[in-house]
Amino acid sequence: MRICVYEDRHVRGLEPLTLTRAAADLLCGLTTLLEKHVRYFAAAGVGHLCRPVVADLLRERDPAAAVNDPVWLRGAPTVLVNARWVPPARPRPNPSPRRHMLARSPNPFADAPYLGTAGGKVAFAVLDPRRLQDVSPTNLDECLDDWAQSLPVREVGGAVVARPWELVDLNGEQIARDFEATCDPTDVGFHPDGFAVVGHADRLFIDPSARVDPMVVADTTGGPVFIGPDAVVHAFTRLEGPCAVGTGTVLHGARVRAGTTFGPQCRVGGEVECSVVLGHTNKYHEGFLGHSYVGEWVNLAAGTHTSDLRCDYQPVSVPVDGAEVSTGRTKVGALIGDHAKTGLGVLLNCGTVIGPFAQVLPTGTFAPRDIPAFARVGPGGMKELADADRLFATADLVMRRRGQGLTPALEAVYRAAARRADPTAVLPMRRTG
Repeated sequence: MRICVYEDRHVRGLEPLTLTRAAADLLCGLTTLLEKHVRYFAAAGVGHLCRPVVADLLRERDPAAAVNDPVWLRGAPTVLVNARWVPPARPRPNPSPRRHMLARSPNPFADAPYLGTAGGKVAFAVLDPRRLQDVSPTNLDECLDDWAQSLPVREVGGAVVARPWELVDLNGEQIARDFEATCDPTDVGFHPDGFAVVGHADRLFIDPSARVDPMVVADTTGGPVFIGPDAVVHAFTRLEGPCAVGTGTVLHGARVRAGTTFGPQCRVGGEVECSVVLGHTNKYHEGFLGHSYVGEWVNLAAGTHTSDLRCDYQPVSVPVDGAEVSTGRTKVGALIGDHAKTGLGVLLNCGTVIGPFAQVLPTGTFAPRDIPAFARVGPGGMKELADADRLFATADLVMRRRGQGLTPALEAVYRAAARRADPTAVLPMRRTG
C-alpha cells in the first residue's frame, strides 16, 4: 500500500516546532507521527507533500523518498495522510494465521474514493490516480476543500492535532499504545539486580544495551516504562509510567512523572512531568519542566523552572501571532523551539512560547511569555540576535560534539526561520569545507 503524508495550511499551528521540521517528524509516545502512519496502513511505499522549506530536509534523510513528486503521486492509487493525524490503535496481530487474517484492517481502496475523518477533520483521503493528477503542495488545501464537498466521508477515529499542547495531552496514551504495538511480549519484564519495579513487570521494557544502575525505581501502575537502546539511567532515578527514555539518553537522578517522552541522546536531571523532549536536548540539572513540548538541541540551564499551572486554576492561554489563544486546559507549560537556551535560574510562566535559537537570561522574575526566534531576553529587555552566522556556527559546534553536524538542508531550514523572524535580513549560506 502507498501513502503520501501531506502538510496542509494548519501546520503553522504547531509552531515553533514546525518552523524547523516536517510536521510528521513530531514525536508523540514512542514514535513519530510518520512512523504511526506507516504502521497504521502497513505502508510499503511512502511519499510526502510538504512545504518547500522542509522538502530538502526530507530528501537528505531519505534520498529514495518521493518528496513533492507529481509523477510518483499519480502513478497508483494512494492514501493521502494528514501529517497532523494521530491514528487510533490497531489490533495486535495474533500468532494464529486465521486470527491474524481476521484482525487485519480491510483494504482502504475497496470503497475508494472517500475521506477518512477524525472528529470532523480530514485524517486521510483514499484516492485513485485520476483525482491525483493535479495535486501539488500549492493547491492541496483547495483540493481537500473540493473533496470534502464531493466524496463520501467515513469517521476513522484518532485525532487531528492543531496545537503542540494537544500532542502533550496525547503522549501518555500514545506511549501505552506504541508499547503494545512495538514491544515483543517475550522481551518485557526483565530488569537487573537492584532495580525496583512497582506494579506489573510486564509493563517494563529495558533494551539489553541500556545501562541501568542499582537503586532505580520504575512505577508501572499507571502505564508502561520503556528504556531504549544505549540509554543510561543513574541511581536515584524514578520513572513513573507511562514514560519513555530514548536511544542514548542519560537520566541523572531524574524524577520522571507520567506522560513523559525523551527522544534520543538527551541529558536529563531534575523533575519532568507529562512532557515531550526531542533529541539531543540538555536539562541535566535541577529544575522543573511540566506539560511542555521541547525541541531538539535545547539547553535548559540549572535552576530553569517551568510553571504549568495558574495560581487561580483558570485555563492557560498561549500567545499565538500576537494574540492570546485559550488552550481550555488548566496545565500547559512551555513550547520551546530548536537550539533555544536558558540561563541559570530562568523562570518560565505557564503558556510560554520560545522560538528557535532564542536565548533567555535570568531577571529574577518570570521571562516574557512570547519570545521570538533569534531573540535574546534578559535584564536589558528584548534584543534581536542579528548575527545568524555566529549562531549557526555555534549550532554546528554543538552538533559535532554529538557526532552530527549542520547539513546544508538543515541550515537552509534554519535560515528560513531566521528570515521569518526578520524579513529584512540577508542570510546567504555559509561556506563549508
